[in-house]
Formats: sequence, C-alpha cells, structure tokens
Amino acid sequence: MPMRKGAEEARAKLPELLDAAERGEPTIITKRGKPVAAIVSVEAYRKTEKQASLLSLAGTMKGFWGEDSARFVSGLRDEWE
Repeated sequence: MPMRKGAEEARAKLPELLDAAERGEPTIITKRGKPVAAIVSVEAYRKTEKQASLLSLAGTMKGFWGEDSARFVSGLRDEWE
C-alpha cells in the first residue's frame, strides 16, 4: 500500500520521499484529501508507461471480426477440429 502525504508535508519531506521511491516504495500526494500525483521510481514509471501505450490501440480492430465475433471465432475453432 503506497504512503499518502498531503502536498505541504510532501514538499517538506521530498528528499525522504525520493529515497523511498528509489527503494520501490511509492507515495501518493494529495491536495485537500484528493489524490493528485504519485512519486514512484523511474523503473516503475517506465513499466506503467509501456502498459499505457497499449491503450492507444483501443478500438482499432473494431469490426475486424465481423458483425458476430462469437460465430467468427467458432468458425476458426471448427477449422482446427
């Protein structure tokens, strides 16, 4: 579970939070109790960045399987039997 710090506390403890991030311990920064940012290691950020890049593909294959995708996939399965 990530630590949660208010913006003012995070500002005062930034060096400690950076050390924690380097150890793999993320911190959620809140503003008026609402999460607005996170301090994470660069390694963790890069992993998320790679995963998020797949989101740009959402919907690009729309219609590829035809009107009834279940029937299309079933037909493919029949070819292998």
